[in-house]
Amino acid sequence: MKTQLFKKDFITTQDWSVDELQTMIDVGLKLKADFAMGAPQDHILRAKTLYMLFFEESTRTRNSFETGMTQLGGHAIYLTPKATQVGHGENARDTGKVLGSYGNAIAVRDCRTGIGQKYLYEMAKHAPVPIYSMQDDVDHPNQAMADLMTMQELFGRNLRGRKFVISWTYAPKYVRPLSVPQSLLMLMPRFGLDVTLVYPKGYHLMPEIMEIARKNAEAAGVKLEETHDMDAAFADADFLYPKSWGPIMVTEEEAEVEAMAAQHEDWRVTQERMKLAKKHAVYMHCMPIDRGHEADDEVIDGPQSVIYQQAENRLHIQKALMALTMGGRW
Repeated sequence: MKTQLFKKDFITTQDWSVDELQTMIDVGLKLKADFAMGAPQDHILRAKTLYMLFFEESTRTRNSFETGMTQLGGHAIYLTPKATQVGHGENARDTGKVLGSYGNAIAVRDCRTGIGQKYLYEMAKHAPVPIYSMQDDVDHPNQAMADLMTMQELFGRNLRGRKFVISWTYAPKYVRPLSVPQSLLMLMPRFGLDVTLVYPKGYHLMPEIMEIARKNAEAAGVKLEETHDMDAAFADADFLYPKSWGPIMVTEEEAEVEAMAAQHEDWRVTQERMKLAKKHAVYMHCMPIDRGHEADDEVIDGPQSVIYQQAENRLHIQKALMALTMGGRW
């Protein structure tokens, strides 16, 4: 267990070692168990403050961070560019230095392509407190960690040799960022999983992220495969993570995005597709789900679905992150 994490930024899982990431999961599982038993936790971050700056709206991310701070005895403050001087052009340096002098951590959600993660790292250069990514254009580290925590709960800590499938699915209009598939692609090989990435042509991920993922897989001695055949990818899988993302490496123009997506309406998860995987395989999704397009209700609400467990674990993994990096009192 690596516990020397005070004031450590969490912008991408790549900046943390496997042991450090496992520590976060172990602490998250303890906090989850204590919460279920009604054990008091409001002493851990008593009187500490988290600033949450959202460039985009959120359901699970905002509420899990804000609720987590409350349960740990601290306070979370919700900010938007319009409600701050960020909307009038104040830069990341000034915002980070000032908020960092008031509170104990700053979390930012910024999915602007080519801007988001750079903004986070720029703030981290100058802020005296840890900076967390609540999702950016490159990575969604807290989501990926909640997913990994869920997988360890279900199948144990040793996941080596299990097949994890990241699949594109159809959804009309909304251009979802690449951060979720990219976060999974980088993280899962480091924990011994064989990863298959499947998508239609035009929906490829950032080349630099693909290179990081390949190096991670090589270092861990696992497989990383790409294919354009959804059924072949699902075959013999242990974990199925089908979700939509935009053709951001090709275009973000709404009309072009819709036209591209309309060619692949059959990229949907059905019960028949689920049967291609192993009998114990689980269906995963970060939510929100475009029901009837990304997957059928009978899959989403079926016995193989673990989506609500994943969503719940966002709360506990983020509580672990905050406790470890903000100087929690145990």
